Amino acid sequence: MNRRTMLAVTIGAIWLATTGPALAQAKSESRPPAAPLDLNTASIQELQGLPGVGPRTAERILEYREQRGRFEKIEDLMNVRGIGEKSFLKLRALVVVTPPKSKSAGS
Repeated sequence: MNRRTMLAVTIGAIWLATTGPALAQAKSESRPPAAPLDLNTASIQELQGLPGVGPRTAERILEYREQRGRFEKIEDLMNVRGIGEKSFLKLRALVVVTPPKSKSAGS
């Protein structure tokens, strides 16, 4: 191995040793949203930020909203294909269902 190759290998090894574990951990950790996510207004990207919710499950949540209307309670999330009790228990503290905005008497 020539000197230049050895230097490149050494630099690469140092970089991997110092940043590799942090990058792997950041990729594997799903960061929950700071505030509970409203199932009736969340975007597909916001839903995918929930632990265990990938692109397909997020699409199914949106499809549920489109086909059946609003979520009435957070437990309705278990009616979405792919979300069972185990998944729901991981999500229940991270989601909310707000009631629809009612029109005030003065409007």
